[in-house]
Amino acid sequence: MKALIITYYWPPAGGSGVQRWLKFVKYLQEFGIEPIVYTVENANYPKEDVTLIGEIPKEVKILKYPIWEPTNFLFWKKKNNQKKDISNSTNSSFLSFLRGNFFVPDPKIFWVKPSVNFLQKYIESHKIDVIISTGPPHSMHLIAQRLQKKNNIKWIADFRDPWTDLYYNKDFKQLTRVKQRNKNLETQVLKQADCIVTVSNSLKSEFLKIAKRVEVITNGFDSEVSKVDAPVLDEKFCISYIGLLPKQSNPKILFKVLNTLCSENSGFKNDLKINFIGDISDEIKIETKLHNLLENTIFKGYVSHTEAIEYQQRAQVLLLLIPNIKKANGILTGKLFEYLTAKRPILAIGPNKGDLAEILENTNAGVVVDFNDEVQLKLEIKQLYNRYKQGNLIVESRNIEKFHRKQLTKELATIIKSIAS
Repeated sequence: MKALIITYYWPPAGGSGVQRWLKFVKYLQEFGIEPIVYTVENANYPKEDVTLIGEIPKEVKILKYPIWEPTNFLFWKKKNNQKKDISNSTNSSFLSFLRGNFFVPDPKIFWVKPSVNFLQKYIESHKIDVIISTGPPHSMHLIAQRLQKKNNIKWIADFRDPWTDLYYNKDFKQLTRVKQRNKNLETQVLKQADCIVTVSNSLKSEFLKIAKRVEVITNGFDSEVSKVDAPVLDEKFCISYIGLLPKQSNPKILFKVLNTLCSENSGFKNDLKINFIGDISDEIKIETKLHNLLENTIFKGYVSHTEAIEYQQRAQVLLLLIPNIKKANGILTGKLFEYLTAKRPILAIGPNKGDLAEILENTNAGVVVDFNDEVQLKLEIKQLYNRYKQGNLIVESRNIEKFHRKQLTKELATIIKSIAS
């Protein structure tokens, strides 16, 4: 059985967006499905991680076609292989307005028509049993939608994030007619796809209002998370955040509480170290300065996936931040699942009821403090610090095997076979 996978993010793309389908492709053949990947030839990825190229199975067919990206001129320029951070890409209100109102659903829309023409020729000479599109960018779904109509091939649309409800959409200040157009595109995809796959139960509930079939396959972790030999923990009381941190996840309450604890306890201030590793919004840096935490804080830019795992396993406490937005209870960041395997306590700030809270409770891996619960957050940090001072700041996560990428791919293969049969 052959599956055509349409994805924008593919190695050497870095960041979380590439991990999900890179790992699915890695394992699909073990379950009787041959993946054929269609991606961009000349992508101007904001972040690159060339180490991920080595994870692509050599026998997998990769199809590529050039793309013209208007964002090359609007948002970031290539410079030493590292472009302007994604976390700050919507800081310009004018450019965000252009992005939101002239490129619907996203700037990859110009790749849809040439991709359909290219893939149609491929499909006419090669048997394809199912088409899979993954977004964002959600223009990938529009490519699959047109191919489905032309060829009567089954189609699975994978939503790694919401479409019109995506947390940063409000920064685009879309006009009413543009919002409606975007919503119509989303509705068409949800209705016409034979199956929607998404990452959380809350998103499933939302999509089931329109789609005929929705399945949940969360993100997960892979075997490389266990390859670090006996990591040495940081000597400081190190609270580490690793990954993309947009302004919508700015943990103002955390900085306020840490500042208070530093004022109350000089020992805490001397022991405290805050690590922000990755693509971090400038607003976070401003907030640390505002709360006199700069001398306790280290900002390190984007690192490879391998380095990110090492930072996770060396941290005393792993910080997980959910955007403070409507429907935040359905957000499950990809880093959560690698955090689970690091065997370090997770301190999350987000909705205390929802998919994240349920997973942390079931795995005994950490706690979620609600966005505005300053008293509880202070209590949790003090308890973690006391355990650190006593030398017993450990956690034994449980029930995490079901989040291994191979097991998740097995679930995907079952869905694919049920759709294509």
